[in-house]
Amino acid sequence: MPEDRDWEAYKVPPTRTPESERITSVPNPITFIQTVFNYVIDAPVTFVREWIERQQAKNKFYYYHQKFRRVPDLSECLEGDYLCFYEAEAQWRRDRMVDQEIVEIVRERLGACKQREGPNQFQNCAKEMEQLAQVTKAYQDRYGDLGVHGNARTCLMKQKHRMMEERKAQAKASQ
Repeated sequence: MPEDRDWEAYKVPPTRTPESERITSVPNPITFIQTVFNYVIDAPVTFVREWIERQQAKNKFYYYHQKFRRVPDLSECLEGDYLCFYEAEAQWRRDRMVDQEIVEIVRERLGACKQREGPNQFQNCAKEMEQLAQVTKAYQDRYGDLGVHGNARTCLMKQKHRMMEERKAQAKASQ
């Protein structure tokens, strides 16, 4: 690339661009419209919004800590009480999601312990492994084999059948 450039071909813009000031006796209509908009529309809306934000700051509501009241179990619903059936189903789904998260948290803790301990993981993470085994067994006992379309009724029937099998096993053992 040549050292001396052709300054005439590539002109540099001037360092200061002069601003043209139009001085007229007629005011600029845009300035007038902006001022009217600011005082008529923007100022009241801003005032109301700030007042609402001050009121909300006094009474903060954390929506992500929503607590649902416990509803009766499906076994406690009366026959034909479809609203109770629906609420029990929604409660069961929330409980299932909570139990899934518990299993996931325990699994993440075990993974973090294994990562932290390295070759000594079997010795130092035995407590976490035992806790994961207990949690997954409890989850499997309650929700296992229900499949994707499991619901509160099938889960209740599964519990009932398991309890009946346990009673039969106890009766055989006591004879």
